Amino acid sequence: MNITILGSTGMVGSRLVLESARRGHHVLAGSRQAPAHQDPTVTVVGVDAGSSGQLAVALNGSDIVLLAVRPDHRNEQSTASLTGTVLEAAAVEGVPVLVAGGAGPLYSVDESLRLVVDDPRYVDPSWRDVALASLTQLETCLRHENQRWTYASPPAVLEPGRRTGAYRRGTTTLLIAPGGSSRIPVEDFAVAILDEVESPGNDRHFTVAESLEHVARSTHADHR
Repeated sequence: MNITILGSTGMVGSRLVLESARRGHHVLAGSRQAPAHQDPTVTVVGVDAGSSGQLAVALNGSDIVLLAVRPDHRNEQSTASLTGTVLEAAAVEGVPVLVAGGAGPLYSVDESLRLVVDDPRYVDPSWRDVALASLTQLETCLRHENQRWTYASPPAVLEPGRRTGAYRRGTTTLLIAPGGSSRIPVEDFAVAILDEVESPGNDRHFTVAESLEHVARSTHADHR
């Protein structure tokens, strides 16, 4: 497949590039800054996700676009407008969009009407703006005329780690382990997204978390 990845130098985007290339896809890695990439299947280009003209070039000939752009913490609310611009450009090019979003729009596991963004157990007030931006991003997708999109939410904790290739999948409710943790290595988040690219499901909004087997191994190691 020909996959365009926007935000390709970020924590999530860079892993999406690696996972896509690992599977033999042809990748156009787009970001404001375009560092060289050693893999011959990866083409690096400078792309401003807020520019319709640059997006038209980046999306031309793509089978899907993965949106992993995250503005800096002082400009989180621009996430929604960037997402709208990408959806518009993708509609013109006839390309579906998969958004690597945030956990904010998920429902808390024990309170069916409470969103994670409003649950201090998972969202510290100091970074609530980040979670709120992901909620606004999903709302932008839901309202947009272009409905060829899928939204992937990580669990409460998404951080660099080791790729295991295993994960649990859910829909719109935060996944937690028996001990109360809700996390996944960003490498496995990329695995889940590429699995969705290659074998699309029926869920417009889905989430993933580390496998229970991995949780059990980690817990056992912590108690040794």
